[in-house]
Amino acid sequence: MIEITAQSPLPTRFHPRVDAGFMVKLFTGGRSVLAKATDLSMAGLKLVGDFAAADDRLTLCIPLPGDREVVTQATVRRRNEESISVEFDQLDWDDMFAVARYLHPRLP
Repeated sequence: MIEITAQSPLPTRFHPRVDAGFMVKLFTGGRSVLAKATDLSMAGLKLVGDFAAADDRLTLCIPLPGDREVVTQATVRRRNEESISVEFDQLDWDDMFAVARYLHPRLP
């Protein structure tokens, strides 16, 4: 007997991502590196650049266009040759609202 089971839909992200095109400064491996953010969510962001010497933990300075600079710690969750995806440790209230102000008009 052949049993057919329904496949679950693809998992969706808890926090939707929006396109970003601004530069981010990160501190890792004892040095400062500039990288381009390609997308941003309330939980993290994806960066394109040279991360050969990047640690799994880093500090980010995210200058949100038209708003404040968000400074936070982050953990690298995904890594490939040209990009990394990081998850924010924790944003304080002011930083969380600044990220939300950036995201809101860009969400579908």
